This record gives sequence, structure tokens and C-alpha cells, in this order.
Amino acid sequence: MIGMFKWFFGRGEMPKFDRWTYWEKFDFLAVFWGMAAIGGSGFMLWFPEKFSYLFPGGMINVAAVIHSEQAFLAAIFIFAVHFFNNHLVPSKFPLEPNIFTGRYPLEAMRRERPLEYERLMAEGRLDAMKREGPGFWPQLFASAFGLASLLLGLFLTVLIFLAAIFY
Repeated sequence: MIGMFKWFFGRGEMPKFDRWTYWEKFDFLAVFWGMAAIGGSGFMLWFPEKFSYLFPGGMINVAAVIHSEQAFLAAIFIFAVHFFNNHLVPSKFPLEPNIFTGRYPLEAMRRERPLEYERLMAEGRLDAMKREGPGFWPQLFASAFGLASLLLGLFLTVLIFLAAIFY
């Protein structure tokens, strides 16, 4: 992560990554924290009478704050980190199609995950993993579906920000 910050500010080369980058690992951990925070507070809001036997009544208000703030934090994180890493980076703009096609171009792997590429080459496993790229129609469907999802996500993000500002 330190190497990435150095690269962002022109103080070093871009770090090399293996199978998972630090931001992807953070994404996975953030999901579990978010599930616990939103799930626990959501149950308290769903069954306030039951939880009032266990906790003081004021905890229901705390649960409401936790629930809404965690949802807002998740929306901001998804917008800032996910959108940047998967949509706004010039090599992936406007979207990274591998989520819909299941294929990762070899050139992208060499560029974005050189350590994984080198490891697979050294182990002799890369050729066994190669697959034919998607045809025209699956790629067109993936692009259309992905673009529609991206636009819907941006629209919902704008609505969330407007709701946070004005309500």
C-alpha cells in the first residue's frame, strides 16, 4: 500500500501485484464488517420490542444511526473505491467486462498482476488456464448489461447523496 501511495504521487514505480491487490482484500473485509453492522442494527430496528428486553430503549436510536451511517458509508466506499478501480481507470473505462464474460485478457494480466503472471508461468499452469475469448454477441450483451448497471449505479448514488444532503 505504501508503494501505491508513492506511485500515486510520482515518488516510485507502480507496485506489482499477485492474485489479489490490497484494495480487493479490503473490499472483501469491508463486506463482512458491513454485514455485521447493518445486519445487527437492522434486526434491532425490525424487532424493537424484542431488543428492548435486552437493551435500554435508547439503543434502538443508536441502531438507527448505525444502520443509516453504515449504509451511507458503504455507498461512498463503493462510489469512491469500486468505481475508480473498475470503471474510471483509463485501461478499464467505462467498465471491466471480465465480470460478465469470465475472461481476463492475458495482456491485462501481464500489466495489472505481473506477479501472478510470473508465478503461473513458472508453475507451468498458464497455458492450461487459457480459454477462447467471448464471441461478439456475448461481449455485446456483457457491455450493454454492464453499461446499464453502471448508469443505474451512478443514478442511485446521486439519489443517495441528494437524500443525505436534503433530508
